[in-house]
Parts: sequence; C-alpha cells; structure tokens
Amino acid sequence: MSGQQRERVLSAALFERERELSVVERAVYGLCGREIQKESTENEEVEAVLETEPGEPDGAKAVREGGLLLVSGEAGLGKTSLLTHVRRLAGERDDCTVLFGRGSKSAERVPFTVVRQLLQPELAAMTQEARRGLLGDWHDIAGPALGIIPPVGPQADPQGVRDGLDWVITQLALNSKPLIAIIDDAHWADPESLAWITSFAVRLREMPLLIVLAYRPEELPDHTPGFKDLVAGRATRPVELRALTPEAVTGLVRDALGPGADDPFCREVWAVTGGNPYEAVELIAKARDRDMDPVEESAALLRDLGAAARGPGLVARLEQLGSAVTRFAYAAAVLGTEIEPRLAANLAGMGPAEADQRADQLREARILTGTTTLEFVHPLIATAVYRAIPTGTRTAMHGQAAWLCHDAGKGVAVSARHLLEVHPDADVEVVGQLRAAAREHLAVGAPGAARRCLERALLEPPQEEERAMLLYELGCAALLTSPPTTVNHLRAALALPDLSEELRIDATFRLSQAYAHNSQLDEAARVVADQAKRTPPGRGRMRLQAAHYMWKGIQVEEEDTLGRSRRIAELARDLEGRDDAERTLLVLRGFDGLIRGENSLEVTEFIDRVLVDGKLPEGLGWTNAEWGFEIPSLVGIICAYTDRLDEARELFDQAVRAFEIAGWSGAHLAFGNYFRAFALRRRGDLAEAERVLRKGLGLAHRLGPGLPIQWDGTCMLIDTLLARGKVDEAQEVAENNSFLPPYSPVIVLPDAACLAGRLLLARGKTKEAIAELESAGRRLEERGRHNTLWAPWALDLAVAIMDEEPERARTLVGQALQHAMRFGTDTAIGEALRLAARVDAPQERLAKLGKAVTHLRMSPCRYEFAAALVDHGVALRESGHKAEAMERLREGLEVSERCGADGLVRTARAELVELGAEEVEPAE
Repeated sequence: MSGQQRERVLSAALFERERELSVVERAVYGLCGREIQKESTENEEVEAVLETEPGEPDGAKAVREGGLLLVSGEAGLGKTSLLTHVRRLAGERDDCTVLFGRGSKSAERVPFTVVRQLLQPELAAMTQEARRGLLGDWHDIAGPALGIIPPVGPQADPQGVRDGLDWVITQLALNSKPLIAIIDDAHWADPESLAWITSFAVRLREMPLLIVLAYRPEELPDHTPGFKDLVAGRATRPVELRALTPEAVTGLVRDALGPGADDPFCREVWAVTGGNPYEAVELIAKARDRDMDPVEESAALLRDLGAAARGPGLVARLEQLGSAVTRFAYAAAVLGTEIEPRLAANLAGMGPAEADQRADQLREARILTGTTTLEFVHPLIATAVYRAIPTGTRTAMHGQAAWLCHDAGKGVAVSARHLLEVHPDADVEVVGQLRAAAREHLAVGAPGAARRCLERALLEPPQEEERAMLLYELGCAALLTSPPTTVNHLRAALALPDLSEELRIDATFRLSQAYAHNSQLDEAARVVADQAKRTPPGRGRMRLQAAHYMWKGIQVEEEDTLGRSRRIAELARDLEGRDDAERTLLVLRGFDGLIRGENSLEVTEFIDRVLVDGKLPEGLGWTNAEWGFEIPSLVGIICAYTDRLDEARELFDQAVRAFEIAGWSGAHLAFGNYFRAFALRRRGDLAEAERVLRKGLGLAHRLGPGLPIQWDGTCMLIDTLLARGKVDEAQEVAENNSFLPPYSPVIVLPDAACLAGRLLLARGKTKEAIAELESAGRRLEERGRHNTLWAPWALDLAVAIMDEEPERARTLVGQALQHAMRFGTDTAIGEALRLAARVDAPQERLAKLGKAVTHLRMSPCRYEFAAALVDHGVALRESGHKAEAMERLREGLEVSERCGADGLVRTARAELVELGAEEVEPAE
C-alpha cells in the first residue's frame, strides 16, 4: 500500500473512494498547471472525466484549466469529506486560492448567503480602495448582494447583479492565483446564489477557475430549474458517490475495533447501515464507546444501536442527555449554521456558563462541533433535531430568534428568515420588519425573496390603512419576475380606498406595464383609460392618457386605429412640451405619424418640441421609472426612420450606457442592444448590426425561452441577415426563435408579417409569400399604416405577382410611391423607387433607378444606396450602357463591401466580370 493510499484509509469517510479521489485530485492539479501521472486503472468513468488530450506525453495528463466538477450522492455518503479533502489538498499549495460556501436549509431563504460565504473572505482582506478597483463600475450594483455596502436604493435588476458577480469572480480568477470555489450542499443554496452559479457555470472552460458542487440528487430544488438542467445535462458527468461495499465496511470496522472483528459482526454493521459511510462510522464509534466485543454474539445489538444514530433514535438519545441539553440543541437547530454560542444561549434561556456546559455535552455526544461558532456534525443530525422540536415550541423559538438577531445587528434579512416561520398574529412590528426586509431584498436584486416577505406580511395581516400600500409594494416587487402576480396584487390595491392619489396613478401605470409585459395590450390600455376618467385634470391624468395611447398605438391588431389617431392628434395639437406629460404625448403623436407615413418634417417637429438642445429631457431618461424606457425608444425610432441617424445612434448608445450603469442587464439591456443595432442597420453597418443583435438576443435568451422580448431581436436580425444576403442563416434564426404566426401582438421593427413575406420571397417560396404579404397589407391598410420603410409589403408583393398580375403590381407600386413621397425622406423615396423599378419595363426601370441613386446618395442609409447602385448597374448593362454600368457597379461594390452586404458584393463582382472588368475577383 502506497503512502497516499494509506492516508486515504486513515480517513474513514473516504474509504473505498480511490476513483473519486483520483478525479478531484486531477482537477485540482490541472487547475494549478501541474502534470500528474496516470494511475494504472481500468475504470472507464475516470477516463471519461479526464481524457488525455492529443499530443500529451504518454502516461501523463495535463488537465485542462478550469471547469465544473459535480459531486452527487445521498446524505451520509461522504460528499462533505470529499470536499474537505479538496480544500486540504488545495490549501497545501501556494499556487491557488480556495473559496468555500455551504447551502443550508435554515438559510435557504436569505438571499446571496452562499455568494457571501464564497467571496466575502477575499474581499474583507482588501482595502476599500482595492475593493473598489476590483469591482469597478459594478461596485454599487453587486456590492449590496456581496454585503460590502448597505442594501439601500432602488430595486436592482437581478440579471445585472448576476453580471456584477460574474465580473468579481472573473477578476479574482484572472488577476491573482487560480481559484477553486467549493460549494457543499448546493441543493440547499439560496435561490439567488444558485441562479448565479448556474448561469456562470457555462463560462468556466476558458478560465483558471474550478467550481466544485456537491448535492443530493433526490433533493434538487424546484426554485431554480436551471440548476436541475445543469446537473442533469450531458456536458458534465457527476462524480456519483455510492454506498460502501461489505468489504470496505469490514475494513472500517477492523481499523477502528481491531483486526479481531469477525466476519458476521462486520457484515451486520454493513447490513444495519446499508453501507452509508456516515452511519457506519457512527455505529462503529458507538460500539467502541460501549466496549462492544466485535464478534457474532454482539451483532444482534447493532440494530438498536444503529437506530440511535438517526431520526427518532437520535432524538431519544438527545433527550437522555437532559432537558437543558435538549433545549440548547433546539436553539442551535433553529438558528441553523454558523451558530453563535451567545445567541444560542439567549434563545435557550440560559447563561453563558451553562450554555458552554451544554455545548460541551453535545460535542461529546457527536451532535455539535466547533467553539467560536457551532455547527452540527452532520446535516442529517441538524434535520432530525429541528424536526423533533414540537410545532408550537419551534414557532415560538423562531419568533424569539427574529428579535434576538435584530437586536444583535444581524440585519432584517436574517430576522425575516425567522419571521417567515411565525404564525400570523396581527403584529404591526412583524409587518414593519417584513416590509423592511423586502426593501433590502429588492435592493440586492432578490425580488423573489421580497415577494415572500411581503406575502407573509399580508397574512399577518397589516392594519387596514397599510394594506393598500403593502399590495402596491408587492405588485412592484413582482413586476420583473412575474407579471401575472403583479396584476393580481395591483388590482387588489386599486380596489381599496386607502391608496393615495399619487400611488393610485403610479399603481395603475405599473399595472398597465405588467399587462403589456404579459402580452395583454388591450387590458393595459383599458385599465389606464378607466382610471384616467376618475382622475382630475392635471399631470397625473395626462400620464394615464399617455399610457393609454402608448399601449393602443403599439398594437398590431388595434381596433379603432383611425379614431385613436384622430384623438391623439387633437390632444397633441396645442401642446408645447412644457412638462414630461406633454412631452410624452408629443412623442406618441410623432410615432403615430411615423407609422402612418405622414410627412417626415411634421413628424420630427413633434419630437423637436420634446428634445432639449437635441437631448432627452431629464424626466424622460432611459432609466426613469415614472414613464418607462418605451418613450425614449420611440424618440430614437422616429429619428432613425426620418434620416436623423446620428441622433438615433447617440440616443441608443446612451440607452446601453445608462442600462449598464444602472445594472439593468436583463430585458432593458437586450432592448438597448436591439435599438443600437437598429441604428447600425439603418446606417448600413450590417456586420456590426448582426454582432450586436446576436448579443442582444443572447441577453434575452438568458431570461427564458419564448418571451415577447425576443420578437424584436429576431425580426431585426432576420432583416439584417437578408440585407447581407445570408438567406439560410436568416431562416435558421427564424426557426430557432419560433418566428411563426401568430406574430407578436406588439409592433416590431420591421413589421413581422411583412418580414415573413420577404423571407419567403428570398427562399423562393413565392406562393406562400404572396399569401403572407396580402394578409399583412389588408391589416395595415385597414389601420392607415402606410410607412413603406417599416412595412414594405406592397413593393414586395408587387415583385411577387408581377408575372401573373402585372397591372395589379403596377398599381401597388404606384400607391407605395405615393406613400413614400408623402413621407418625404430621401431614403423612403429612393428605396421605393428602387423596389418599384423591378416591375417596370427596361427604359422606365433605368429612369427610376437613376432617381433612386440620386435620392439615396443624399441618404445616410448606405445599404439602400449600395443596393440602388448595383441594381442600376445591372439595368445599365442589360440596356447596353457598358461604361456607365461599370462605373455604377464599381461604386456599388465599394459601398457594399463597406456595408458588409455580402450578397450585393457577389452580384456586383459577377456583373463586373461579365462586363470584362479587370482586377475584379469573380464571385464565389
């Protein structure tokens, strides 16, 4: 037996764990960049985890840096012992840093408990300046979750907090020694920590960071389904701990009780414990304490002895130690992990000297361990003791623990964990504590925890005058995570008479947002309209009216569109933009005019009344909670479609910066990237637009599959890929993102049905395209929406039907040209002329394309200009104008290459080759 093997045998809990030890040791050595020799083994599971890379020296393994190592097993099988071995192994080295955290049933409801266990020791060792330098812009966003700054301020975006935590641990891993982050009992980790760990795990492959997670497979939490997917996925195979064999248990018995232990005795130890290492070690220890002779005649006593090591037997053994000892153990179980003896003594109702004595007795009985802080020897013991506390006693002790923790300065989050277990009793102080805890949870980015506190406060119940406010807070807490829950609570709040006028207006606005985020746009518009009727004239009423027109105006299938347009035109006619309410209505009027295809100068005049020195007014900023980000988004869209692209680009760049600074890394940042890409697409920077859109869609997908937010990114990306000539990729994006009817009920850019028709045309599915475009055209015509840039259905339909219905095709393009002329921008006119030329005879086509080039040359939209140049060059070649054709095509090729319009580049190159141009690479 080697020295290393002998050391393993001495650790009873690691008995018969050679395979598991080999895996974890290789992972640690690999992270630290050290080659180790392969042991002689035929175990295929080890080799599946640690395969030799091609080119490595024979017999050596240079383990890849970083990764995720899962350790799975039922309670008592030795997960903690294996992780302790990893900690000891890494601790002996000076070339890596070890972080450790442990989930616990008692602290499962305290947000970011495990995160703080992992990272606070490292952060606490730094100066304040060093911590600020490490966190950078994430200091105020992730700091509250880490516990290094007070949890005050507005509601934090959970995704932004997770991104901040990503940054912190990434910087620790890259700027110092490689990290090993060990998390025991991950199945009991708080939801916020587990959600972060789950999302971060996908980034580990290229980092000097090893995360080791131990969990019980039968107790995986429902609150974080992503963690279940992570551990059940094929990417990482867990190290699965199994029960010990009879031979291994025999070795444990003889190692502890002497080589004279006979086979029947050893076999009975295995049978009683089922090969569970923890239970086997406990049973052997009890046999040794009783000086039991390890022979067959004693084997019959083992079952009763084993029962005392778990469940009711353990509790009975505890009670035999006396009521005072039992009371102290109960107090420790209620407090949970990292138990302060002073708090436990106070909770048990005893002085320090007696508490020390009871703690000594529990240590002697192998129930508690530790001195400065106490822990249960094993979670199985903690669970058994906690469940043994009579229900009434347990509830009362949680109530006492809440106030003891509060008085000890533990913070409202820790106190609230205990208050959640207390029976409702109309206690005003309990309601106050739970509301304070909810505010803290929101500030650290834990809306789920805030909801639990507020829902429990509602059951207390609060005083009647406080109930409406509590329902309002509950609705606001759920807005980001559960729009249906928000709807229920805010409707209940609005039904009560005690909500102030200011809060009633705000609750109504937020209720409408929740309906809109849940794709219930009719309800969103209806609720603000109903509340506006009972609101006296003034700023509040105008806010509700603005929300009504916004939710109505962005509906694809809006009823009474023309009537609503008339009403908002009348309302906005005399507004000067004196306050944010007036400015919001002006923006909505401008957007309505844009979609309807009204004169662009009149449309932009509305937003000019809104902007202050060309910038958004302070009250309509991107992160303003009163009006939402939708209003500045509409301003940017209007600028983009009216050829004011510099302003649009600046606005959308500001959006991304504002969302990043605020830590809004979820839906808001996804939208910010969409709009930034939209400006890039309009400018003709197609490659960069594609990159930013894919980033935005990636952010949206982190929030979950099939969300409404994904429609915008999907439509913009398909449109951009079609402009680049990447039809197959556009179709792939459509399939991967369920771009199918029924399309989004909210207006997207470009119109979803029109885009679907264009995609079908590009794929050669003309019949299906005609049906899609005709349907889109009927819907848009009925609602008076004639913007040919946003919804070019008529021009695409004309191309699709020109062979079968040439007269109808000419009628369609004639109407589209009229709408484009009415809108009046160079881009709208030039693009309409370019597309209309496709249905004309050759000479008419040349004239239209020449005019299209003239208009688009003055446009900031470079892709449309490139397309007009290439189309004109092709038409000139077909008409025999070789010199002019070559000039147009060369210019078209140059602009297309700058745009990243690969399809146009191929066409231009092929045409130039056809013309015999020199120094032109043939199209691939």
